[in-house]
Amino acid sequence: MHSFELEFPLYLADQVIQLAYDPGIKPNEGGLPGLNVLKQVMGSINLFGLIAVVGALAVSAGVWAWGHHSGGHQAEANGKKGVLVSAGAALLLGAANGVVAFFSTLGTQVH
Repeated sequence: MHSFELEFPLYLADQVIQLAYDPGIKPNEGGLPGLNVLKQVMGSINLFGLIAVVGALAVSAGVWAWGHHSGGHQAEANGKKGVLVSAGAALLLGAANGVVAFFSTLGTQVH
């Protein structure tokens, strides 16, 4: 056997060990100045998005009703799509904290 053949599995094992290295980085609540301001900004953006979704839902529902009563099938279909998209956006905006927390917790379990 050549010496390369004996060294190759050890070299591969060293590479796998390097991939499994834990850098030990964890989220730090008070690490940067301005964190409270950033949280307030993100909360305000989320609120702005929810308010915009309420407006989009109202307009889409109106288009849906107008299309239905006027016989405009295209307007009715667009209104239905708008209602569904608005409802989905509201679901995602409302669940944003939970979705991020879920996947962040799930990510900490990967070893």
